[in-house]
Amino acid sequence: MILVFGLAGLIWWGGRLMGFDRNLRILLLGLLFVAVLTIQLTLPDGAPLRQATGGTPGLWLILAGFAALVALYSAALKRLRTRADAADTVAATAETSDGPFGEVELDRYARHIVLREVGGLGQKRLKAAKVLVIGAGGLGAPALQYLAAAGVGTIGVIDDDTVENANLQRQVIHRDQDIGLPKVFSAQAAMEAQNPFVTIRPYHRRLTEELAPDLFGEYDLILDGTDNFATRYLVNRTAVTQQKPLISGALTQWEGQISVFDPAHGGPCYQCIFPEAPAEGLAPSCAEAGVIGPLPGVVGAMMAVEAVKQITGAGELLRSQMLIYDGLYGETRRIALKPRANCPVCGQTDNKPAPTGEN
Repeated sequence: MILVFGLAGLIWWGGRLMGFDRNLRILLLGLLFVAVLTIQLTLPDGAPLRQATGGTPGLWLILAGFAALVALYSAALKRLRTRADAADTVAATAETSDGPFGEVELDRYARHIVLREVGGLGQKRLKAAKVLVIGAGGLGAPALQYLAAAGVGTIGVIDDDTVENANLQRQVIHRDQDIGLPKVFSAQAAMEAQNPFVTIRPYHRRLTEELAPDLFGEYDLILDGTDNFATRYLVNRTAVTQQKPLISGALTQWEGQISVFDPAHGGPCYQCIFPEAPAEGLAPSCAEAGVIGPLPGVVGAMMAVEAVKQITGAGELLRSQMLIYDGLYGETRRIALKPRANCPVCGQTDNKPAPTGEN
């Protein structure tokens, strides 16, 4: 046995001096144990090598059981320490955030708070943020749900439409019992049921030239999920004038696209990329061309992700880029976008990918 323990010591400490990884040394010790146990089980009693390595397998089996118990105890202890560290992170957030969160909110947003890119500061920024969503339809529905769930403090939603039966195949924030209700009030009820810690401001009206400036002035970030180009151009002009970032999504049939338009930070605006509305019939609506039900959920959720990144400062935004998702073939691709100098809105662009239809 002295020989075996000597070899084990040589593997562990000698391997350490030679720079062997800890896992490699554990593997070598395991191989040594298997070799010794094989000797004990295969060689006859009295064999010199068997005697030199202990003479009986029972002692080694007891030793293996003890080692397994130690390993299990260490693993359990490590897991407890990890959970304690996570709890400490949440507690530290509560202490350093000037008290904006109650205990229930801290638990609700714990998965955000432990993210290195978000943390307590990012969650505090989400709570302080004011986001306006244009449209409570296919794209607005999932965007609104995830913004509310993420803890965005104030969410405005403007839409003059009412819930119809044909909406429910894709506009998942609304329910069958909401048919006939204004979409903004149906969405408000769903968001408040999801998260009572956020403030919802519903505007049951159409966005107009007269209304847009004052309304946009109350918010930090604009999400556009509307279903007509006239409103899109109005949203873009107002956002550019007030230097508000604009997250824009569009979709048709199996394909969706999303971009972040922010000329104030060197990117193009929407009209840089689409100088004119397409001719009648070139970009049919979802009612005309159809749309697969989950597609608005995919693109709308992407819009919410971009909004969270914009607010918290995490990651890289889709500024000066267009992300196109093809649900039919499971493909995504990106197109680089550039400002154009003769853009009538932002004075900048030169790219013109064909616009998709709306939702």
